[in-house]
Amino acid sequence: MSSIFRGLWASLRFILSPLTWLFSITTAEEVRRAIEPPPKINSVQKVVDSSENKKYYNPRLDPKNYLAGPLSLNPATRLRQLLARPGIIVAPGICDGISARCAIEAGFECLYQSGAATTASRMGQPDLAIATLNDFVEAGEMVSSINPTIPVIADADTGFGGPANVARTVKQYIQAGIAGLHIEDQVQTKRCGHLMGKQVVSREEFLTRIRAAVIARDSIPGGSDFVIIGRTDSAQVLGMEEAITRLKLAADAGADVCFIEGVKTEELLRSTVAALAPKPVLVNVISGGLTPSFTSSEAERMGAKIIIFSLVSCVAMVHGVRAAMKSLKVTGTDFSTAKGMDPKSFFEVMGLDEVVSLDAKAGGTAFKLV
Repeated sequence: MSSIFRGLWASLRFILSPLTWLFSITTAEEVRRAIEPPPKINSVQKVVDSSENKKYYNPRLDPKNYLAGPLSLNPATRLRQLLARPGIIVAPGICDGISARCAIEAGFECLYQSGAATTASRMGQPDLAIATLNDFVEAGEMVSSINPTIPVIADADTGFGGPANVARTVKQYIQAGIAGLHIEDQVQTKRCGHLMGKQVVSREEFLTRIRAAVIARDSIPGGSDFVIIGRTDSAQVLGMEEAITRLKLAADAGADVCFIEGVKTEELLRSTVAALAPKPVLVNVISGGLTPSFTSSEAERMGAKIIIFSLVSCVAMVHGVRAAMKSLKVTGTDFSTAKGMDPKSFFEVMGLDEVVSLDAKAGGTAFKLV
């Protein structure tokens, strides 16, 4: 009999033990947590949740790490050094190899590959979201290769899609040798920032683009100094207060530089710089556009850290080529517009001496006489 009772007692304990555990829970919330399985959180969610709740900070990329020492031969590192040190960065807009060569010849230490200029020069089309990621990457790789130590900041429009596309854009720009990019908050069917009728995405979608760019940059093996610039076009759509808020949030998400498109007055630029400090601010000057034609020294006095002249090459090219074509049509010769520049002089601007020298050092004899 004792063995039967022991068996019954063991069975009762097995049945009652879960009830005893359940009754020990004191609140309805505890009951809910006890009964429901824990939510599954993957690694991507953890990264996003963390970035939403905390300001991004990467000690390796702290500006103080770039204050001392000679300028790096790596263009992204050099751009960070220029950002950390005194003086405004003046980056003329380039549209092709010829304009890049002319900018370098003039002594500029940084170049800007404008999306509008790229679309115009490569496709003969307006800046209405017509050019693709491949167009931008190929153009950026070409101009970056002319002098690989000079930083090139390149337009990346909206990042060309969702977070995965933004990440792909960042990685391809880095592989192309580009030093930094800016990503904006316009809708995918975007337009030049100095045209009317712009539309912007929500704050959260804009921040998703910035986070994706930062995650992609930080995933590069060995670490990358690639510079991420957050750009908002919301000032003309939602007002300056919203534009400032968006850029503050972009900075918290990891943007290295802030860029408000279409700042209309000196007072607005000064207040923008003050509101976003200590983040550096980029100002875009296009003659006849929304922003006044500030000089680089004026922009520096207002506190801007980078000034870009997006269409300086394109507009000059239109005027120059128009005049040359008109002259050729009327006179039947290009003598006057050539202004004495013979073919060899032209090729010297394009790096002729460097190529001839390399060929000779390698033992080549094809270009002994050119």
